[in-house]
Amino acid sequence: MSGPLSLEPGGAEQDTLALRLAVPRPARRRPRWAVDDTTLAVRLPRHGPDEEAVSALAADLADRVGPAVHPYEVAALLEAEGLSASVIKERYGHPNLFSLASALYERVPRTFPEPAPAADPWRPDTVRCLLRGALFALPGLAYLLTAPLWDAGRHTAVLVVAGLVSWAWGQALGHRAHLRRATGPREAGRTLLAGTPVGAVVATAAAALPAGGGAVTLVAAAQSVYLAAAGVLLVLGRERLLLAALTPLVAGAVVLPWAEPGPWPRAGLVLLALLAVLAVTAHALRAALAAPAVPGATRPPLLPSLPYGLFGLAAGVLVLLEGRREPYAVLVLTVSMGPAEWLLYRYRGLSVAALRATATPAGFLLRSAGVLGLCLAAYLLPLLPAALLTGAEPAVLLPLAAALWTALLLQAFGAAWPSAAVCLAAAAGAGAVTLLHLPPGPAALPLCCGAAALSLTACALRLLGRPAAHA
Repeated sequence: MSGPLSLEPGGAEQDTLALRLAVPRPARRRPRWAVDDTTLAVRLPRHGPDEEAVSALAADLADRVGPAVHPYEVAALLEAEGLSASVIKERYGHPNLFSLASALYERVPRTFPEPAPAADPWRPDTVRCLLRGALFALPGLAYLLTAPLWDAGRHTAVLVVAGLVSWAWGQALGHRAHLRRATGPREAGRTLLAGTPVGAVVATAAAALPAGGGAVTLVAAAQSVYLAAAGVLLVLGRERLLLAALTPLVAGAVVLPWAEPGPWPRAGLVLLALLAVLAVTAHALRAALAAPAVPGATRPPLLPSLPYGLFGLAAGVLVLLEGRREPYAVLVLTVSMGPAEWLLYRYRGLSVAALRATATPAGFLLRSAGVLGLCLAAYLLPLLPAALLTGAEPAVLLPLAAALWTALLLQAFGAAWPSAAVCLAAAAGAGAVTLLHLPPGPAALPLCCGAAALSLTACALRLLGRPAAHA
């Protein structure tokens, strides 16, 4: 009795019959495999694992042991379940925790259940996209109301020049504002506050040169101011405010089929809508500028926004060339920009789903091609009956719409230079043939648009058919 007593479990005292006294334990829920030590018990020495008890434990924990990729994970599970070293030895006959974990890992087949489907991060806002499509077309009611006041037929070219400059400037400014918006709303508001007036002045000056003064210059200035202000609201996501500001135009257009409002109400409703747009734009900018500044924010360079402006110019020229022959086709294209934006979101969501469902780059490329074809078909098929109803030629409208949508898709992924270059080439080719009356004449526009659509589709497959573009 002079030697030290061993305090470690598994000593010599367990090789003989031992009398155990009850040990008081705190009241808590115990696993059913735990040994009840609250009574006097006589323990016999155990030789080897208790296969029946281990099998029962494996059955109880099969749903949690199956997904484990290493016995250590099972050991962590057993430890979390409260299995002590004495219970493992006395109940299951294993010398330690890791031995029992290895036995359970070998008994339970590996099962790797699929994770719960994640929410689509690119789920589109259907109402917002449809509203944006309507907002692109509603300003046309202003021309319907004011056409008798300033001889619209003779001065259309002046407004076209101002519109092209406004579209190009608005696309570049919108891209730069979105870059700044990623930093903070205040930074985006400052960018819009600085660039919007400049764009309106540049567009008005471009229209004033061929106009030579007169009422048409005022109309061009009003158009430029409206496009600049509307661009601010669209970038800041204030579509509902813009719709509310345009209600005077809607009210005036509703009255026209039933009565002649006269020159003053015609001009007054348009002016009221313009003032309302300016008011809500000032309100939106004030709210953006009231946000706290982000410390250390740097301004992005100007060059990345240049291709967006060039694309806006090229798209405007292509739409203008189509509008010279079929004015209602322009209305169809304008309204379709809402569904086009919705399909851009769906493309991204479907591409992420395809990325999760494929295991090889070739498989993803095949699925990506299917997603691109599905979205293009979903955009172009409704345009076919719309073209027939408006008297437009589908052979011209559909290639133009395909080129514009594919270019917007590439821009959404940051590939702005390919879309700008292809669309500029198509616009230059079709414009030169139209102005100089070169062959093939009217067929130049559908040919150029078709070639642009094919080139942009091939570029989209090459750039977006790789998993890295969607990671």
